Amino acid sequence: MSEILDYEKYDGLGLAELIRKKEVKPDEILEEAIRRIEKLNPKLNAVVHKLYDTAAEETAGYDLPDGPFSGVPFLLKDVHHALKGAPMCYGSKSMKDYIPSYDAEIVRRFKRAGVAIIGKTNTPEFKLSAFTEPAAFGPTRNPWNLEYSCGGSSGGSAAAVAAGIVPMASGTDEGGSIRIPSSYCGVFGLKPSRGRNPVGPDFNEEWVGVSTSHVITRSVRDSAAMLDATTGPEMGSPYSIERNRRSFLEELSEDPGQLKVALHQPSAFGEKIHHECLQAVEHAAALLESLGHRVERADPGYNEEEVDLTWLKGIMGHLAVYLDAMVDEGKIRMIGNNIEIQNRTMYQIGKRMRAIDFIPVKNKMRELGMQMARFMKEYDLVLTPVLGKPPVKVGSQEPGKADQFSMKLILSWVGKMLSLNSWITGFLIKELVRTAITGQLPFTMIANMTGQPAMSVPLHWTSDGLPCGVQFIGRYGDEATLFRLAAQLEKAEPWFHKQPIGIAL
Repeated sequence: MSEILDYEKYDGLGLAELIRKKEVKPDEILEEAIRRIEKLNPKLNAVVHKLYDTAAEETAGYDLPDGPFSGVPFLLKDVHHALKGAPMCYGSKSMKDYIPSYDAEIVRRFKRAGVAIIGKTNTPEFKLSAFTEPAAFGPTRNPWNLEYSCGGSSGGSAAAVAAGIVPMASGTDEGGSIRIPSSYCGVFGLKPSRGRNPVGPDFNEEWVGVSTSHVITRSVRDSAAMLDATTGPEMGSPYSIERNRRSFLEELSEDPGQLKVALHQPSAFGEKIHHECLQAVEHAAALLESLGHRVERADPGYNEEEVDLTWLKGIMGHLAVYLDAMVDEGKIRMIGNNIEIQNRTMYQIGKRMRAIDFIPVKNKMRELGMQMARFMKEYDLVLTPVLGKPPVKVGSQEPGKADQFSMKLILSWVGKMLSLNSWITGFLIKELVRTAITGQLPFTMIANMTGQPAMSVPLHWTSDGLPCGVQFIGRYGDEATLFRLAAQLEKAEPWFHKQPIGIAL
């Protein structure tokens, strides 16, 4: 298998252009991506299913789909992004035998864009963690330092892109699952607006409407071009959004003008933001001002702790319905020790929730959406940290003995009795948030609750050489402003050339 020495110098559009001009054969590009998986994946554990034969059939010769990424190697996140005939395990032991008989709509659109799908990437069980360390497949490691986590839940995708295995890979984002691993791995990750990309056929609202799908990339233009290829109405979707007046790729050449940016550094659960994350945001603010933008410290007025608690209640309710449906459909044999304890705990609490518990979740989401819309009449964008702490080491966020005891109590008959009391249920949910979230305290969930687009931009590396991204949140439906700014930032402080120091071919 020959080596293409400058493979990592090209983004997806760049590789597609080489193929289009017949300067390189599609199968040569594919062979290089496979070589990199075989060389790097034993250390990273980013790819959990290899689909080399299928990809080889798709890239045979030059007769490729007429898309912007024709012949470009691509990886799918191993949850929600169903590919007909390929395993989709959801990061769970309970799903290891499941093989979809259809393509998810987003996957159909990826394929129409011309990508050659060469594998599926690691994800935490049911994409319910900010760390990609499923019991079913083991942890994915950060290519910048293999002792550290790659983030989650699209962690395998982010690690593979950062390591130069592929120029882009798919991700989903329900609470930060594109932006968190992008921050961890030093790559670009945009979460589109609610309704911008399809979520069917497995989900009609994709967990209370908080989640959407897109890609993780090294270049801004790959992200824009893929969103052009995948955006559009979806049959039966409860959400719709106007198509942008010009292509997102064209937006990159537009000057963003002078933007008014709100700098917001929230706190919650008594946790202080780590100085490296503060430094990342302050650096981004200074860079914005040097580019002619106005930056003001401003508070949108939402309570981060309330956002996180409301988010988790919605997730637990949908998780319970979702897993029960999986059992009914024969995809999961039972709900027991085949499910990781923290997810089994959330399932059990979700089962015990009543309509009177769930309706306030939907009401709060609408309230937050209106609140942020009012705030953003004054500002074009909001700048925040992605996370409250820099990347953490693999295994460091495992539930401790006290957390294990609490979860076992919730799962016991005593826990079932206690959950009849709504105050106790609320207390248990708050403790779950503390266990699952405050280890990193992501500031990403507000955009999922409101449906706004948001992106993680790799503008800072810590003194230990680890990436630490910053988040920009845009107005609902306004990915265009985010892309314009991202292109400007990418030009001012390029990151594409930066290579992970923790892993080498």
